[in-house]
Amino acid sequence: MRVLAHGLGGASDLPIPPTYALIGAAWALTFSFALLLFAWREPRLNPASPGIAVPAPVRRVIDARATRSVISVASVVVTACVIVIAVFGSPDPALNPVPGVLYIGVWVGVMVASLLIGPVWKVASPVRAIHRFGCLLLRRPPEQGLLRYREEWGYFPAAIGLFSFVWLELAWRTPGSVSSVLTWLLGYLAVTSIGLIVFGTVWAERADPLEVYSTLLSHLSAFGRDRAGQPVLRAPLNNLAGTPARTGSVAVAATLLGSTAFDSFSAFPRWRELVDDLAPVVDATLVRTAGLLVFIGVVGGLFSVAARATGGVSRADRALLPRRLALSLTPIVAGYLLAHYLTFLLEKGQATVLLLADPLDRGWDLAGLADRDVAYLLSSHPGVLATSKVLAVLIGHVLGVAAAHDRCLALLPPRHRLTGQLALMLTMVGFTFTGLYLLFGG
Repeated sequence: MRVLAHGLGGASDLPIPPTYALIGAAWALTFSFALLLFAWREPRLNPASPGIAVPAPVRRVIDARATRSVISVASVVVTACVIVIAVFGSPDPALNPVPGVLYIGVWVGVMVASLLIGPVWKVASPVRAIHRFGCLLLRRPPEQGLLRYREEWGYFPAAIGLFSFVWLELAWRTPGSVSSVLTWLLGYLAVTSIGLIVFGTVWAERADPLEVYSTLLSHLSAFGRDRAGQPVLRAPLNNLAGTPARTGSVAVAATLLGSTAFDSFSAFPRWRELVDDLAPVVDATLVRTAGLLVFIGVVGGLFSVAARATGGVSRADRALLPRRLALSLTPIVAGYLLAHYLTFLLEKGQATVLLLADPLDRGWDLAGLADRDVAYLLSSHPGVLATSKVLAVLIGHVLGVAAAHDRCLALLPPRHRLTGQLALMLTMVGFTFTGLYLLFGG
């Protein structure tokens, strides 16, 4: 699966010289930051802005109990089918669609959908659906649990869950095997179910890795809710400003961003040679795990240090700055999600759908898909693909800088608003250089 995650083989395949892309992106980010400093002098982002009301017919469909019920039933049925296919289908991942369903459909497809239309997994989660049904039978509100979720845990359980997934994808010896994918899926279902029973829906909101990831990206969607809970259309950066600043926010963002960077880095020949050279002494899984942890730690550490590098605030407030500014990493995560996995979603996603024509390898031809071929929509247009990658990364970084700047205006005293952001600017420029280099060089 690591190989399939890359749309292009490397820098030599790109019609845009990597050096030009790196220099242009860094200059664009630097100029945008300078423009923000001199033209954006007061906080402007308001997560409580009224927005534009969604038309009443659309609103009724979105919030209808029948709509939610159909989605819930469908999610449970699909999950059950995936488990059945994993158990009784072919053990060969080239013939079994289950790895593609998890890696492409859930990890990429659901997240891109959340970026476009809101927190998809919160609505489509099969575990939430079963939990709601159980609470309905017991006549107990879903929010109620047996124990209270401790506030200091924040998003740390979700960060651990996200790490378990990226570890499976990037460090485990057989990430694409049906048994490995099934083991992770069953573990996820079990842990999330127990968490919901013990702590109520707060577990899904703060500890379910897929829901936390989906909800995080949904803050960049144009869809939001007003104070009355009605769906509205709002500027994405206004929605982003409403991202909760909880413990573990940096850990979640660093896990997502660092793992994507490591995925690109792991395609470098020198890294592969190092893993092979160490294989007689150290298990390759341990080497890749160490590399993954280093990337995540560097991203989280650099951001935390840069966020704290300001004066004029108390020690207690300075310690809170990383989590309060963590929202600025969300556009960067979204940019790399699109740049890194766009080809994976559109082309390998088709291959997964074609495998669903015969999910149990019995010679079936469901929906007449057996004779269809994958249409290489982006790989056959390398110029479009390369440009989309650069734009996704660049737009993500510019939006991240804008969000960080606005939040700094609200948090920092006037005399430190300029100097207090310099370290953060340099860090984001460094993320731009490094991210594009890894994305293109890998």
